[in-house]
Amino acid sequence: MLLPSTQAGRGRPVVLLHARPTDRTMWSAHLPLLAEAGVRAIALDLPGHGDATVPDRREVAPWSDVLDTLDHLGADRFVLAGNSLGALVALQVAVTAPGRVDGLALVGYRPHDQPASPRLDAAWEAERTALAADDLDAAVKAGVEAWTSTGATEEVRTHAARMLHRQLTEQLTHGEPPQATDPLGTGPAALRALRGVPALVGVGEHDMPDFHEGGESLARDLDAGRITVIPDAGHLAPLEQPAAFCTLLLDFVRRLPQQSSPAHR
Repeated sequence: MLLPSTQAGRGRPVVLLHARPTDRTMWSAHLPLLAEAGVRAIALDLPGHGDATVPDRREVAPWSDVLDTLDHLGADRFVLAGNSLGALVALQVAVTAPGRVDGLALVGYRPHDQPASPRLDAAWEAERTALAADDLDAAVKAGVEAWTSTGATEEVRTHAARMLHRQLTEQLTHGEPPQATDPLGTGPAALRALRGVPALVGVGEHDMPDFHEGGESLARDLDAGRITVIPDAGHLAPLEQPAAFCTLLLDFVRRLPQQSSPAHR
C-alpha cells in the first residue's frame, strides 16, 4: 500500500518513521526545522496508524510499504530516522534495500525477544486491563504515562493522548493486522550485515531500562559507537524534545558521505 505522507523542504530525503502509539503528526514540529536546514523531510504513517487504515486484517509488510511509497515520491536514496516501532521498520527497510539507505538514526529500540522489565510489563498490563474493561480513556492515560516523561509539557501529553486515542480506536475497530515474515529474522546476523550503513542509536534519558539495554545492544550489533542519550525525555524522545532531536539528526546527516546519485525531486 502507498502510505500517507507529509513533506517539507528540498534536498537529501530524510524519512521520519513514528512510534507505535503515534502517527506521522508526531513529526509536525520537526518538519519545518528540517526543511529550514536544507533537507527534504518526509513523515509517513505506518500501516494501521494515522490515515493508513488496514481493513479486513490484511497481512502487512511495513518495510515494503515504505519502499513502495518512497518509490512513488521519487526518493531513490534516503536517510531513515525512526522512534520505537519506527526504528524497527527502519531496520527492516535497511536489510531489504541496503543500497538505498544512506544512514540510520534510531531512537527507543528494543528487540522483541528481549525479556520485558517489570516497568514495561506494568505498562502493557495497564493498557490491556483498561481495554478489557472497555475504558478507552484509561488506556490512553496509561499509555501517556508510560511513554512520556514526568517532565513532558501539557502540549506534548495532549498530542500524545490524541495520537494514542486514534491508534487504539483503529486497533479496536480493525484489530491488529497480521505481519509478514520479519526480514530481520530471529538473530543479530541481519543487523550485523548493516555495519556498512552509518548509524546513530539514541534513547530518551528517562525511558524504560528495556530501551536503554536494547539501544546498547543495537549499537554493538551495528558497530555504531556509543549510544546517545537525549536529555529530559522519555520513550517518545523526539516528540518531547523536537529541537534537540533535530540538532542531533542534522549533525548526523551532515557527516554522511554525499549521495552517489541524486534522488528524484
